[in-house]
Amino acid sequence: MAQDNKTEKASPRKREKAREKGQVPRSRDLSATCAALAATMLLAHQMSHFPQAWGGFLRDCVDGAVSGSLRMDGVPPFLAHSGMFVATAAALGVSWIVAVSSALAQGGVVMAPSALMPTAARMNPVAKLGQIFSITALRGLLKSLLPAAAVGYVAVACLHRDWLQLMTLPGRSARGVLGFVVERVFEVGWKASLVLLGWAVVDYMFERQHHESELRMSREELKDEYKDTEGNPVIKQRIRRLQRQVRRRKMLDDTKRAAVVITNPTEYAIALEYGPDMAAPVVVAKGRNRLAAEIKEIARWQGIPLVENPPLAHVLYRSVEVGQSVPPKLYTVIAEVLAAIYRAQARAMAAGVR
Repeated sequence: MAQDNKTEKASPRKREKAREKGQVPRSRDLSATCAALAATMLLAHQMSHFPQAWGGFLRDCVDGAVSGSLRMDGVPPFLAHSGMFVATAAALGVSWIVAVSSALAQGGVVMAPSALMPTAARMNPVAKLGQIFSITALRGLLKSLLPAAAVGYVAVACLHRDWLQLMTLPGRSARGVLGFVVERVFEVGWKASLVLLGWAVVDYMFERQHHESELRMSREELKDEYKDTEGNPVIKQRIRRLQRQVRRRKMLDDTKRAAVVITNPTEYAIALEYGPDMAAPVVVAKGRNRLAAEIKEIARWQGIPLVENPPLAHVLYRSVEVGQSVPPKLYTVIAEVLAAIYRAQARAMAAGVR
């Protein structure tokens, strides 16, 4: 029932975890069949001179053994027939390269040290017996019997076709018998390789489908994984709210350093800090509506001048962030504002002295 709820495709994180455990869709039959087919085709290409080469090698070995010239400390036959060994090594090398390439094409390079670690389940004989007598083992047995039956059918069909020639073998020479056997073995080999290749491709598709079904996830699992990776949305929203509150308090504290507050007058409020050692005025706080009211309230308590200039307030609020200097195009306007404030403060100080 729980498997029925897993209707969603696996997430990238779950695929990565499965890959770390060595769980990738692979067919061992596909790699083995590709290697066998490559070796068969390479040997077929060399079939014209391969039997003669082996026959010459065996003849030289037998002659050397009879004459006594074949010794363990000498390798004359091996040197004389080195091309045969090179061809054999080439066939083995090509089959190995094809097997490795097909394995890499199915799942790439997988490094899974955790799959090599011994566990209690792997060393439990009862669990092993359960695996032997299970549906999975039965499926593996059927997977082996079906291609074996197909290969047997191919071999029987070839023998049935050449049954009359097979009956005449006793009257042929040894070379004729050997040629007939080699030809039929090669024919059965490449036909069986093609049958096994087709079956291996089908097996790989089944393995891939089974792997995908094993990795499927339910909606609850997707939600839990999202919470683990991205965080709980409720907690993230609370963190963002706390961060906004911290930034708000800091901005209100920085308002106390402002030289002037530009207002809309009711909607916007932008606090500008400026000193003799500063290259340009800096926006230390800005806000609208309720936050603007709090900025203006702090300015009144701190004795900071409030200047009503709606166009300048709109431009500063929309184009300058907190902590940034005002753009050069506004230097003239802000300089006039600051100059007017300084003149007013100077007149107030002079009147107070008188």
